[in-house]
Amino acid sequence: MTSALHYFRWAFIVTGLGLVLAFWLGWYFTSNIAGGISFFLIAAVLAVLEISLSFDNAIVNANKLKTMSPLWQRRFLTWGIVIAVFGMRILFPLLIVVVAAGIGPITALQMAATRPADYAHIIAEAHLSIAAFGGAFLMMVALRYFIDEGKEVDWIASLECHLRRCASVRGLEIALVLAVVLAFTVALPGHEEARFLFSALSGLLTFLAVEVLGHVLDKTGAALELAGKAGLGAFLYLEVLDASFSFDGVIGAFALTQNLFLIAIGLGIGAMYVRSMTIMLVERDTLAHFRYLEHGAFWSILILSGIMFAQTLWPIPEMVTGLLGAGFIGLSLLSSLRFNRHVH
Repeated sequence: MTSALHYFRWAFIVTGLGLVLAFWLGWYFTSNIAGGISFFLIAAVLAVLEISLSFDNAIVNANKLKTMSPLWQRRFLTWGIVIAVFGMRILFPLLIVVVAAGIGPITALQMAATRPADYAHIIAEAHLSIAAFGGAFLMMVALRYFIDEGKEVDWIASLECHLRRCASVRGLEIALVLAVVLAFTVALPGHEEARFLFSALSGLLTFLAVEVLGHVLDKTGAALELAGKAGLGAFLYLEVLDASFSFDGVIGAFALTQNLFLIAIGLGIGAMYVRSMTIMLVERDTLAHFRYLEHGAFWSILILSGIMFAQTLWPIPEMVTGLLGAGFIGLSLLSSLRFNRHVH
């Protein structure tokens, strides 16, 4: 049987190249070693965050790929990764910047590359909108996971059990997010209230739109399987699902950095590991062995959402954000390993 490390050889190569590029990028923008090290660390944290948040993505992809022909499997694992990296992790963050800052995409890209000071100034002015949009979307992602009657495994049982029991109250997660949004709206200065509220509600509506699209695609995917057509339709199905899974990682990246190129590097590294995990799960016909890792990822999402909201009122260092998220993921991994030792 092929060793696990064999599946990750390309991911390791991309990691090395990406981290070197991140260090150079930090040196380019700051002209000092400290800046290079900071960019290096942020890229590493972004990669870890993307891997953790997309762990379930790899499982879904693996289950769907089993129904596809070898030709379409190869196409998804080659073209699909290109679309995932360049589409969701480069073009989409650029679109967020364009919408938030009110500038053209070419202008935004040129400014990010040639006039970083001006670019950073525009991003700073647009940070309120980005934080409100991302905070609302991420909070919905996390609460939808925890407030679920079908959820059978609890990691932080004292909290997760209570949230699961509240799942019978329809729309509870939406009400909780709206309550948080209203609280921060009241706390903000009057001239920023409308912009914050509009952006937060846009994030909430975007999550609901993605949910609706996911349900439609689920039905379409089932119909495709019954018809025996696991080709182009299944490929498109997986691409849109990958975009839906990646959305929280892309939005969460803005809690760590507003540098478009650094986001692309970090999330691109993570996407390569997701691809490698997908291939391993398909070829070895196995599922995840880490019982609580997904829980840690969603707790980190919830923390990120709260920090993004808090950043509209107070400055919070990016490394604090990254370390808190990575800490929860690490603790959930340790809990999973401990559980495996007790079981076996």
